[in-house]
Amino acid sequence: MSTRQTSPSPYRSPASPVSRPGVLQGALAGLLAAATGLAAGELLSGLNRKLTSPVIGVGNRAVDLVPQPLKRFAIRQFGTHDKQALLIGMFVAIAIFAIVVGILATRRKLIGIIGLTAFGALGALAAVTGRTGSFSDALPSILAAVVAIVMLMGLLGAARGTHPNPAAASPGPGSVTTPRNAPDDMLGRIMAKIQDGEPARVTATASAPAVSPAVSRRGFLALSGAAAVAAAGMGTAGRLLQRSTGSIKARASLVLPKARKPLAAAPAGVSVTELNVATPFFTPNNKFYRIDTALEVPKIDVDTWELKIKGMVGQERTYTYEDLLSRNLVERDITLTCVSNEVGGILMGNARWLGVPLKELLDEAEVKNGATQIVGRSVDGWTSGFPTKLAMDGRDAMVAIAMNGEPLPFAHGFPARLIIPGIYGYVSATKWLTEIELTTLEDFDAYWVPRGYAKEAPIKLASRIDVPRGLSTIPAGKAAVAGVAWAQTVGIAKVEVKIDDAEWKEAVLADEQSVDTWRQWHLEWDATTGSHSISVRATDKNGKLQQEDRKAPLPNGATGWHQIISLVS
Repeated sequence: MSTRQTSPSPYRSPASPVSRPGVLQGALAGLLAAATGLAAGELLSGLNRKLTSPVIGVGNRAVDLVPQPLKRFAIRQFGTHDKQALLIGMFVAIAIFAIVVGILATRRKLIGIIGLTAFGALGALAAVTGRTGSFSDALPSILAAVVAIVMLMGLLGAARGTHPNPAAASPGPGSVTTPRNAPDDMLGRIMAKIQDGEPARVTATASAPAVSPAVSRRGFLALSGAAAVAAAGMGTAGRLLQRSTGSIKARASLVLPKARKPLAAAPAGVSVTELNVATPFFTPNNKFYRIDTALEVPKIDVDTWELKIKGMVGQERTYTYEDLLSRNLVERDITLTCVSNEVGGILMGNARWLGVPLKELLDEAEVKNGATQIVGRSVDGWTSGFPTKLAMDGRDAMVAIAMNGEPLPFAHGFPARLIIPGIYGYVSATKWLTEIELTTLEDFDAYWVPRGYAKEAPIKLASRIDVPRGLSTIPAGKAAVAGVAWAQTVGIAKVEVKIDDAEWKEAVLADEQSVDTWRQWHLEWDATTGSHSISVRATDKNGKLQQEDRKAPLPNGATGWHQIISLVS
């Protein structure tokens, strides 16, 4: 007599062999979804260059909104590479956000949809509220969010089924696992087992996996690879389209006219031999400092570019690039200095500029009485502002079109920029110039004024040690101490150097090229073994001594004597 064995209901289904994606799959899905979405947005902004790139839109708003202490920290730490640092930081933050969203979406798809929607909304808001933003600028970010959501859902769907339930994969001895709607002859085989005295446990599932785990895994990896290729392709195409090769070719083919009275080559006497490598008298264009708020350098088509003079004028004027080229141009050597330059800092450079005297253009527009401020406006909406009298007092204020013998580099303002000797760039040196507006000092605050900087900012008398470098080691014996000093529109009369606790000793000044350029100096020193403190100070032609007290750049430029430590072996 056989013992009847009980078994589960022949139609009870075990847990589904399909489980949700793993953490790594969710992280990869989120990362690829965000990358594909951003690439789609970049492609759209490349196809229509009037639309703002999602990355650049958010980055520019970050530049505008970040607290001043953080901006100064970035400039101190990264110098002219601050924008690259910001972009890297943005991509890292986006990647982390996308990974977290992807992981959470493996549990609830709705979380992924909400997260990526917020991702797109942030880009759209940044684009619309930018300095030159419009509602159409939100389109690339909206597209980015839609593509990212579709890609995330697709990747998560493909990832399901790659982790079968182990319990369901191994049926017990003597059991027969059969899918519902199995062929009728399956019943005959089961009944035969029962008649032979073998207990049979029939496990019926709702359906067998349509695809094996291995096949599903390959499908997920294939879709991931396709997403990565699509992101790379769309992103690269978008960036190439945004570069405006037409503008690059147009600049490269320009033939600059000669100045009305070309300047002679700078005489050898303006340079100190010891500074030829460390600080040449003219700063090469590719070494010239760049500090501005443009996360992406504008590439402007000179055929459509215009400069408008408006506001408190008797007659508004508009000039094309050809109009400027056809005028009597002037050539001037002028040193520029950034207000963010710390004592002894490198955020300054000297160049030979070619352009149109600003006073001539203003006279043609007939500036009205009471117009006390000139506002320069860039194509990206950035503004500077300085007193009108500084364009009329005889200094060489100009709308520059060339730098060191070539059309302005894109990074330095092509096709035109303002150059006003004697005042810091944040109140004067508008790059990618498109408008000059006459107004009053009371009626308008330029970009940096609401952010804590002074409304008027003459460049401060200063000096710097360039040789030897701070904390560098030099051999004992005859050594040179050399550097530059500047007192724009006034000129340098004297530079003094102090080594350790000795008396101040007057340095030898190089020839002066103009009161608007820095002046090089040097001093011979009998260096003895040990550590030495070296300080420098300057006096201008009005007899004013450089301020000793050390002050930070905010609100109108740094002050203090530059001091270094030199090691002598």
